[in-house]
Amino acid sequence: MTTRKLRSNFPRGSYLWSVRNAQWRALGIPEADCEKPKIAIVNSSSELAACYSHLDGIAKLLKEVIRGAGAVPFEIRTAAPSDFVTGAGGRGAYMLGARDLVTNDIEVAVEGAQLDGMICLTSCDKTVPGQLMAGARLNVPTIMVPCGYQASGEYKGKHVDIEDVFIGAMHAITGNMPVEELVEMSREAIRSPGVCSGLGTANSMHIVCEALGMALPGSAPVAANSAKMMADARAAGLRIVQMVWDDLKPRDILTPGAFRNAVRAVLAIGGSLNTVKHLQAVATEGHCGVDVYGLFEQLGGATPVLAGVRPIGEHTIEQFEAAGGCRALMKQLEPLLDTTVRTVTGGTVADNLRGVAVADPEVIRPIARPVAAQPAIVLLRGNLAPQSGLTKTGIVERKQRRFTGPAICFWTSDDAIAALKAGLIRPGHVLVMRGAGVCGGPAMGGGASRVVFAIDGAGLGEQVAMLTDGHLSGLVCKGLVVAELSPEAATGGPLGLVRDGDTITIDLDARRVDADLSDEQWESRRAEWRAPALVHDIGWLQQYRRTVGPLPEGAVLVRADPAGSS
Repeated sequence: MTTRKLRSNFPRGSYLWSVRNAQWRALGIPEADCEKPKIAIVNSSSELAACYSHLDGIAKLLKEVIRGAGAVPFEIRTAAPSDFVTGAGGRGAYMLGARDLVTNDIEVAVEGAQLDGMICLTSCDKTVPGQLMAGARLNVPTIMVPCGYQASGEYKGKHVDIEDVFIGAMHAITGNMPVEELVEMSREAIRSPGVCSGLGTANSMHIVCEALGMALPGSAPVAANSAKMMADARAAGLRIVQMVWDDLKPRDILTPGAFRNAVRAVLAIGGSLNTVKHLQAVATEGHCGVDVYGLFEQLGGATPVLAGVRPIGEHTIEQFEAAGGCRALMKQLEPLLDTTVRTVTGGTVADNLRGVAVADPEVIRPIARPVAAQPAIVLLRGNLAPQSGLTKTGIVERKQRRFTGPAICFWTSDDAIAALKAGLIRPGHVLVMRGAGVCGGPAMGGGASRVVFAIDGAGLGEQVAMLTDGHLSGLVCKGLVVAELSPEAATGGPLGLVRDGDTITIDLDARRVDADLSDEQWESRRAEWRAPALVHDIGWLQQYRRTVGPLPEGAVLVRADPAGSS
C-alpha cells in the first residue's frame, strides 16, 4: 500500500499529539493508531424521520470495514432535515436552511480535527448536497454512499407512497378527498427506512453523486438496507482508505466535464428541479468555475429523456434500479458524456462503463428511442425572470405550450389556498406566489408545493398556471409551474412588482416568462416598491437570510470566486 504524510499526524510528544493521544486512549484507541489515516463517517442519523433511521447500522458496518483496512474511523453527526418533518416550523424554511448547516457541521468536525478523509452517508434531500458541498469546500478525500429508498405500500389494491399522501392532503383540503381516506393512505405509504421512493430530490441527488463520479459506479439508486446497499457501503469503506493514501480529492473529480455528465443524467431522467441549485452550490463551494444553470439551458434541448420514473412516468424506482440504475443510464448516454473524467474509483467514466449492459431497455431506453424528445426540465428567462426560472414539463407532450392570462397575486401559500377554496382562482388565471425565495422565505420556505397540489386537487391543474420565487418538492410534476424565479420578489425582483390583473405569458418554446408591462410601468412600480416585512427573522434563519448568496451561485453562504482558488 502507498503511504504518504498524513495531515492528521503530529510529531510524537508534541502538544497536539499528546492531548489527542490522551483523548483517544480514553476512547480505547491504541497509541499506534495515531499514525493511521483518520476517516470521518458523516452520519445524519435521526429518530425524527424514516429517511435517517437506519444510518446507525450502516455506520457500524463502516467502522468495522475501515478498521480492517488499516485506518481509524470517527463517526460525526450533522443536522438531519426531512421535508415532511422539519418542514413544520419556520414556514418550511428549516429545510433548505439546514443544507448549509450540514456543510458547516462537517467543516467544524473534519477541518477542525484535521481528519484525512470522509465517507458520507447520503440520505434525505438536503443532506446529500450539504455533504457534497463540504467535500468540495474542504477538498479532502471524500466518497458518497447512497443509503437507499424506502419501500412503498399498497392501498385498496394500488401502489401508494409519500407522494400520494402529499397530493392527497391537498385534495383533502380542497374537499376532493375524504380525510379518513387520507389517514388510511398515510398508514400504508412507508414500509421501511429510507428516502422517498419516487424520483424526488433525494433519489435524484443520489444519482447525481454517481454521475459526478463521487459515488461508486452502480450504487444509485438502491433499496435501503438491502444486501446490495450493504455491499456497496462495504466497498466504499475500503475505497476511502485507499483514496486517502492516493490523495484523490473532490476537486480532482469535480471538473467541468463531471458537472456536464451530472446535468445530462438529471435531464435524462427528468429529475428534481432542486438538483440545479444544489449542483450549482457544489460548484460554487469547490470554486470549480462552472455555470450549472447555463449547462441546463445549453444541454436541455440536446438531452433526450430516457427513463420515465414516478412522478414523471409510470415506472417505479425499483424497476429503474433493476434495469441498472445510474450506471445503465450513463451507458445509454455514453455518446453524450465526457468519459475521460476521473471518479472515486481512480479510473475514468469510460473505465466504469466498460462492459456494462442495460438490463431492461424499456425502462432505461437508448438515445435513439427516448421516452420523450422534449426536455423534461426547462430554464426560462424573460422580464419576470431576468436571471432564470425553472419548470418541469414532464414527459407528456403539452398541447398548450403557451399560456397567457391575468395575474392573481399572493405572498403566502395559506392565502393562495384560502382563495382557491373560496373560488377566487379561476380557469385562465396565472397564480403568482411570491416572497418564498432564499431571502424572502427565508431559505425558500413558503409552501409553494402545497399550492401546486391544491390547484390539482381543485381540478384546475391544466387550467391555471403558476409562478413562484419559491422552490418545489422534487415530487412535484403537476400543471404548468415556473419556480425559483430570480431575482426574487423580496429583494426587488420583477415578480414583486406584478399586480392583480397584469397579463402574463409563459412560452415554453421561446423559453420565456413575461409580464405585458411598458418600460414606464416597470419604472413607476420600482420607484414605489417597498421591501416586505421580514418573517421568521430569528436565530439560524436570521443568520441564513443575512449571509445567503443568490440562486445563480447556488444560494450558498460563501462568496463565489469565479477565478477559482485552492
